[in-house]
Amino acid sequence: MFLENDISSAGSRGWIEVVAGSMFSGKTEELIRRLNRAKIAKQKVEIFKPKVDTRYSQDEVVSHNSNAIRSTPVETAANILLLSSDVDVVGIDEAQFFDDGLASVCNELANQGIRVIVAGLDMDFQGKPFGPIPGLMATAEYVTKVHAVCMDCGNLAQYSHRLSETDKLVLLGEKDAYEPLCRVCYQKAQSK
Repeated sequence: MFLENDISSAGSRGWIEVVAGSMFSGKTEELIRRLNRAKIAKQKVEIFKPKVDTRYSQDEVVSHNSNAIRSTPVETAANILLLSSDVDVVGIDEAQFFDDGLASVCNELANQGIRVIVAGLDMDFQGKPFGPIPGLMATAEYVTKVHAVCMDCGNLAQYSHRLSETDKLVLLGEKDAYEPLCRVCYQKAQSK
């Protein structure tokens, strides 16, 4: 379990934290919470999101609970490295939509002494590892797996079940397009 006190002794060394899980599990909410705590501590914080994510706002990271924090939309992971000078903490939301260079960028930032906090889906709608998240989870010092509540049975949910018929990998949406399901309910839904 991630405890912010565990990393306070790390001094000025950098590290990577990953918050991963299904849709509606609170990933962005947790990212915003950690970034706001860093701001309260008077740390210099920069937040990034993929330019493709325009669901709630062009220039804010917004949770499903409508909590928001200012962010910079970027096209590629390399842009994050270019825009992260003179900061203590870098936050990255919807990391699954970035290119495979994201893990290298995050490691470079951590090697420069920056705390990097990344939030994203760990699996796509087919239940397969999604984008750069698996690589980030492998190299991160801290990984927090968050869960939603299964919309069918109420158990812990770790799958993002797509409600539409499209097989397009990236389909931005929320409750009208996806629902969180547990393993058993996800398997049932896939067999229909």
